Amino acid sequence: MTFKRALCVGAAAVIMTMSTPGGANAQDASLDLVEPLARYKIYVATETAKLVKDTRAFTEAIKSGDIETAKALYAPTRTSYEKVEPIAELFADLDVSIDARADDYEKREADPSFTGFHRLEYGLWEEGSTAELRQYADRLMADVEELNGRILNLTFPPEIVVGGAAVLMEEVAATKISGEEDRYSHTDLWDFQANFEGAYKIFDLLRPLLEAQDAAFVATVERNFQDVYDVLKHYEDGDGGYVSYLKLTDGDRTILSAKVNTLAEDLSTLRGKLGLG
Repeated sequence: MTFKRALCVGAAAVIMTMSTPGGANAQDASLDLVEPLARYKIYVATETAKLVKDTRAFTEAIKSGDIETAKALYAPTRTSYEKVEPIAELFADLDVSIDARADDYEKREADPSFTGFHRLEYGLWEEGSTAELRQYADRLMADVEELNGRILNLTFPPEIVVGGAAVLMEEVAATKISGEEDRYSHTDLWDFQANFEGAYKIFDLLRPLLEAQDAAFVATVERNFQDVYDVLKHYEDGDGGYVSYLKLTDGDRTILSAKVNTLAEDLSTLRGKLGLG
């Protein structure tokens, strides 16, 4: 059996055997979600496999003391992780280890429990040295490999996948828009783009089910996603990436936040439209 086939079978088995509250209508809704969730699981597995490859190059640059290469790889390496963030609660322990901010720790950046991408980001941009980063690079690599290894057997509850897109957009609008995530490198726009792509993937896989009941809603959400992408285009740097987040004015951030809030409101209705409560 191929890996993709195994993922599809696993996703179908999870939904077919799960207990769904709400009676026959809710059960029918879950059955309708078997195919899109199986396809989403393949998407997640593809992204985590890429994350492993990219993280290896990133951490090897750190361990070799090549600061400039490590800095250049930081933002693009994170994109695969940010794309699957809608389901981060399904691997919450690894999410803390891989993507926590210094604020989550008593001693902030000096806390030995502060690990993951942002500990390495701090070392590269603020400390300007890789001398103390080897252990953190090794830990990140191990965590990313574990995440990738979990995907095949990971349960993807429909309500978490469907609801996760809205939750992520709410997080972007409420906290990430301030620039607090990539506060040392100011590569936030890379993360935003990946977050939008991850949320859009869920919406796009659900599109056939949504269009059958509310084609106008689908068209509205599509336009609102395009509005966000159009805003981001203003900040492309011409090399396939984005300008420093410091270049955005308060007005720029307000506009972007408003667009993302609209998306969050749209996506917050998906669970109800799909009969997931």
